[in-house]
Parts: sequence; C-alpha cells; structure tokens
Amino acid sequence: MVGVSFADIEAAGDRLDDESVVKRTPVERSTSLGGMVDADVHLKMEHLQWTGSFKTRGAYNKLSQAVAADEVEHAVAASAGNHAQGVALAASTLGVDSTIVMPKTAPQTKIDATRGYGATVELHGKDFQAAMAHAQELAAGGDSTFVHAYDDPDIVAGQGTLGVEMVEDCPAVDTVIVPIGGGGLISGISLAFSELAPEVRIVGVQAQKAATVPESLDKGAPQTLEAVDTIADGIATGGVSDLTLGLIETHVDEIVTVSDGQIARAVLLLLERAKQLVEGAGAAGVAAMLSGDLDVRGETVMPLLCGGNLDMTMLRTVLVHALTDRRQLVHLRVRIDDVPGRMADISTLLSEHDANIRTVRHERAVEDLDVGEAYLVFRIETSGASHSRAITETIEDHGYTVEVVNAR
Repeated sequence: MVGVSFADIEAAGDRLDDESVVKRTPVERSTSLGGMVDADVHLKMEHLQWTGSFKTRGAYNKLSQAVAADEVEHAVAASAGNHAQGVALAASTLGVDSTIVMPKTAPQTKIDATRGYGATVELHGKDFQAAMAHAQELAAGGDSTFVHAYDDPDIVAGQGTLGVEMVEDCPAVDTVIVPIGGGGLISGISLAFSELAPEVRIVGVQAQKAATVPESLDKGAPQTLEAVDTIADGIATGGVSDLTLGLIETHVDEIVTVSDGQIARAVLLLLERAKQLVEGAGAAGVAAMLSGDLDVRGETVMPLLCGGNLDMTMLRTVLVHALTDRRQLVHLRVRIDDVPGRMADISTLLSEHDANIRTVRHERAVEDLDVGEAYLVFRIETSGASHSRAITETIEDHGYTVEVVNAR
C-alpha cells in the first residue's frame, strides 16, 4: 500500500501557497471555554477557510498534480457536502470540469454551494456510502479521475498542511482534538505533529452514531456501518480505509466518541461564547473537550473547528435540542378540569414568572384522564433550569398536577 510521508505534506504546502485557493485560518483563545475545563483553549478556526472547511487542501493537492501531468480532464467525487465544495473549487480553479455525487439527504445549502463553485451535482442514495458507490461507477465508465474524500495519499498530504499550521500557530500546545469521518484529516494532521511536535497528544473524536474507528482499531481492520444517523453530517462517512486506519493507529493517541446532544450543546456554546457558527462536525472537538471523557486540566488545548457549513434547518434542530437540554425551551403538561378559565389561570401564572408561551394545546383523548379532565400542554421559553423549576412549583402550589415532558 502506498503511504504518506512528511515530505509529501511539505510538497503539498508548496502547491497550496496561494491565498486565493487556501488561506491561513486564524487561532483564537477562548477564556470562557477554557474556564469550563480548567485549560488554556485555543480554537483553530478552519471553518473560516474558503468553502467553509479544510477539504480544498487535499482536493487541490491531488488535482494540481494531475493537471501538471496532463492526466485529468474531468473530476468525480462523492460527498455529503464539504468535500464536494473543496473538489468543485479546486477543479474550477485548475480549469477542470467536475461532477459531484451527493446523498439525497445532503443539506440544500451544501448542494447549492457546490453548484456555485462550478460543479455538476448528482443526487443519489440516502447516505454517503450510496453516493460513493455511484460516483465510483461514474468514474470507472470513462476518462474521469475519482477524487476520494480520504482514501488517497495526496488527499491526506493536503490535509496535513493544516497540521503544520497548527504547530506553528501554537507551539506550546499539549493536546490537539480533531474530528474524524473517514480519517483523512486526522491522518495528515497527526503525521505532521509526529514530525514537528511528537510530544503533543493527538485526540480523535467521532459522533457516536457514526463511530467506526474504535471497532476498527479493536479488530485491526476498517469496519463499515450500514447506516449512520448524526447531526454531524460532515463526519458521517460510516467507514475508514486501510490507509487512514494505519496512520491513526500509528500517530493518534486517543479516540473519544460524543453524542448528538453533546455536539448540539457545543454548537450553541461556540455561538454564544466564541461568536462562531460551526456545523456539527466542526463542533465535535469542543464537544469532546467538554464531555468529561477527556482530561485536559492545566493543559494548552487546541480543538479544530473543521467546518462551518451549517444548514439553517439543521441550525434550528440543533438550537431546539440544546435549548431543551438547558430547560430554556420546556414543554409543560398540566392536568386540569376541562372547564372555562383554566387556560387563563395557568397563563397568568406563567406571565407572572416572565415565561414566554410559544404554543399551547388541549389534549382530551388520553387514556389516563377521567371524564371531564384534560391536559394543557404549554411550550414555553425560560431562562434556564432554575426558572423552569420555579414555574412548575408555582403551578403545583395552585393545585395543579404538572410534569415536564420532552425535556432532556
């Protein structure tokens, strides 16, 4: 199997020495996030890269070599969104036509952006694996070059240029946290650190419902999931390759998995505290740092914000989940005698606590209700858990039975 060396990363850095293709993204210290974990936290803000992610690095590194050798006229790739945009931009910049196969479930914003960078987009299948199979069929049927999202030494070397930046950006770093989908990103970054700063701990993070690396490491071979279900669509590849698994096994120190709830909370925290809007995959490193499964106390830590292409529909989903988790968005179910005036009574109690009523509905066809009873279900906004508790206690003090439902 063809490997990847640090010299390959250095050569990729020379090819990417063009701010119109790949820019050097900033690093910002976050004292608020640092205070939560008792660490010095520096955010590597690759979500501010052209196309909103790191993917252009690997795509341009591969295609620029193929163009120089006169070996490519048409590029084909499969992606849930970020690799799609990276390949589209790289191909357009180099004067190469491109076709990108995306799952039918891909966010519309990522589909539109990929077309905006000049690619032809085909929607196929319900997940990345189905899109990948179709893209490989397209590439095999003609003179096209297939640009794999992670299983390619040129892709890994291109992503490794980000690792070089991170070493230079924060020489005192103790721990680097990198999201993992197919493993191309962490493979390149960990290889760069192994050469330039081998003492740094490299931690990989996967979404629990898309995690393949822990089992792959246990079994010594890449494992594939038949289906993935996570809000972090940018790392929902459902598999790694022999190439990336080998590099992960050699250079990555620790793997952490995080739930969608933890990712959603990290997205909201980054928006509130760091004023940065990132997608689920981009927030996974912060989610791992805050999960309690990773001890970073007293360290200098660099979570990588690897992507910022967050669809507005997904943003709404993430915010609702996170606000519900914080009890800032609460569903109250109040048992009442079904007579006039009860809704007004409870609404008055809510207004006295300055709670905003979003929706309210009656439920009468419920088995545990007696004749003449009903439920009033309020969806309210509060300032948090203590405010929510005060509201329910007040309602109970006025003789009603109340419970919080659909609150995590």
